[in-house]
Amino acid sequence: MKFAQFEYSDSFDVTPEVQSAFDHNGFIIVRKLFDCDEIDKIKKALEEYGLVENYSYGIRDRQGKEPRLLVWSFPGEDVTGMVSRCEKVVNTCEKLMGGDELYHYHSKIVMKEPKTGGGFEWHQDYGYWYQNGCLFPDLVSLMFALDPCTKENGGLQVLVGSHKCGRINHAPVEGQQGADIEQVGLIKKKCEHRYINLQPGDGLFIHCNLLKCSGPNESDSKQWSFNCAYNKKSNDPAIDHHHPQYTELHKVPNTALKECQKFDDFNGKYFLDPRYDKTVIASYKSWEASYEKNEHRKKDVFILKSN
Repeated sequence: MKFAQFEYSDSFDVTPEVQSAFDHNGFIIVRKLFDCDEIDKIKKALEEYGLVENYSYGIRDRQGKEPRLLVWSFPGEDVTGMVSRCEKVVNTCEKLMGGDELYHYHSKIVMKEPKTGGGFEWHQDYGYWYQNGCLFPDLVSLMFALDPCTKENGGLQVLVGSHKCGRINHAPVEGQQGADIEQVGLIKKKCEHRYINLQPGDGLFIHCNLLKCSGPNESDSKQWSFNCAYNKKSNDPAIDHHHPQYTELHKVPNTALKECQKFDDFNGKYFLDPRYDKTVIASYKSWEASYEKNEHRKKDVFILKSN
């Protein structure tokens, strides 16, 4: 099958062609999923109201560089919450996964600063989500670009169709989880290795078993992306962990993002405290100092439930 990409419009839907491309490749690209005004609004929410400053943390890669993450459990009512609740995102994910009800597993911002932003090892999202008690690979995610994502600034790489190989064992690599490198080498012989170039607003819908990685940001410009992950209601995790159990997701119309004026209402989002994430080793010294200094954030982080 020819590599497939699509362009978003108000009439975009998961047609048989779209579904076939996702099932064959393990992903689809939807260009211009978010427009310039929406991207500007999301950036404003992230950069001007303390989200990145107060809640992000780094995880080291093999070279000792650090991509930074900002992770939250529940969408909330703010601008960033409208992203993961809007129909063009949730409905597309549900249809790609067979039409079953999904819930918001978590959202995150991946940040690679110029020259210092690190990469991610070859991995499957399900490689470590399985460790969280998600017993079936019934998860899907959307990644969309806030800045241009290219080979030069550490953009995403995928092995096309590798989701059909099933779950691969993962183990710690520095601060991250990486797929078994020998198995990845064998899969590379069968599956096309492709760089995914995205412009701001372009979206990539990804099956949880797709093998992907990214390099460090060697450019002079930052590279940020927004990621929303969803799990099937029927795949409610078997154990309590640092991401949510099933919680009903309340969708909003696509207009909600532009209409929302809540930039600093973080009530109920529960940002991830990296000390409770068992699948990564975070470089959270600066995060911890900020946490202790800002009393307000203590009520905003997700505290691990006791089993």
